[in-house]
Amino acid sequence: MADRYLHLTGTAPGRFLTRRLGLPQPVPLRRWSREAPGLDGPLLHLTAGESAIGGELAKVLAATGLPVELRAARPAGIVLDATGVASARGLAQVHAALHPVVRSLAPGGRIVVIGAPPSSEDHHQAAAQQALEGFVRSLGKEAGRGSTAQLLRLPAGAAPTVAESTLRFLLSPRSAYVSGQVIELTAAAPEPVADPDAPLAGRTALVTGAARGIGASVASVLARDGARVVVLDVPGAQNDLVRTADRLGATALPLDITAPDAAARIAAAAPDGLDVLVHNAGITRDRRLANMPAERWAQVVEVNLDSVLRTTDELLASGTVNRGGRIVATASIAGIAGNDGQTNYAASKAGIIGLVRSLGPRAAAEHGVTVNAVAPGFIETKMTAAVPFLIREAGRRMNSLSQGGLPVDVAETVAWFAQPGSAAVNGQVLRVCGQSLLGA
Repeated sequence: MADRYLHLTGTAPGRFLTRRLGLPQPVPLRRWSREAPGLDGPLLHLTAGESAIGGELAKVLAATGLPVELRAARPAGIVLDATGVASARGLAQVHAALHPVVRSLAPGGRIVVIGAPPSSEDHHQAAAQQALEGFVRSLGKEAGRGSTAQLLRLPAGAAPTVAESTLRFLLSPRSAYVSGQVIELTAAAPEPVADPDAPLAGRTALVTGAARGIGASVASVLARDGARVVVLDVPGAQNDLVRTADRLGATALPLDITAPDAAARIAAAAPDGLDVLVHNAGITRDRRLANMPAERWAQVVEVNLDSVLRTTDELLASGTVNRGGRIVATASIAGIAGNDGQTNYAASKAGIIGLVRSLGPRAAAEHGVTVNAVAPGFIETKMTAAVPFLIREAGRRMNSLSQGGLPVDVAETVAWFAQPGSAAVNGQVLRVCGQSLLGA
């Protein structure tokens, strides 16, 4: 559905009126396209305090494709290495590095602060590094003009190469609707990628709930990145599912994910195993708890959570998910902040977060598989188009970018999780919500 307010603020009268009234002033976000795959302009590399990774980090930043400079009049991106900040006084160096340049960031620019995990043995270092989280979340809300800010934590002793795929994502138009997020990497070495433009070449991906909406967009982006895709949805959506499959050159698998034999049928559809498993299927049955029959509760939990747990367990145990594989589940900002009338949905999506945080480390150790989740906020779909006008406008405006996201924003995040180079990204829940003002 068209965002007419966003269009209005792109006109001179609209900008004048909204400024005078103190209303939000969103700007159109620049997303990835083949014609414009990267940011326009140089990348400013700054350091706060003493860094042990400066030289290696510079090489990784150069691999993103942006020209790296120590001074730039109009940078498209700014990366601040704050791994060496270990005291409250050291935070002054963060201010000193960014204060003179933050206003010069180009519209739609990217700021990434690289920190270290807070120490359990040095409370001064822990305080300083945790302070970076509040700093970055606030900076994301200040940036404006479609710009974003993130905090990326490198594990102690890890080479900056573990961050290459993450930096490529964050410093590109692919992350247009991601802001104010904290990403903690592991020390797992990235797998080599022969072609950065087709990082999933030779890999097989299955996406549930893929007939339309976000699922169809995820399947499309994975296919764009070179994957052989299997799209799955309920038999009742078979016509849309087949159209999606035909458009992408994918395989259609009409299947109710709650069926007792769902995992076995998925395995049969991927005889060489799966390299990417995306749990996107989900339903809503909204009603306040006092008015919610047991069957409405059970339906949502069964589709959104229990089927994910069951099929994941079975596909891992059978070896259907190959070593080096990626499992990506769909959570929601509702599972983080809650929603009136969605106790069942919010419970199911918070359960996905629990699954990811618990299973991620064990799946990596036992199966060589990473497990992550994407948590969408207000995304422009047919479902949100049916939301009453005032609630829909509140959902669009109550984030740092003052607009709704698109299904492709979720899809780009899933594709980053799915890449072989993202081995160090595990157990993470990334909000794709434009830094919603709701929740943490």
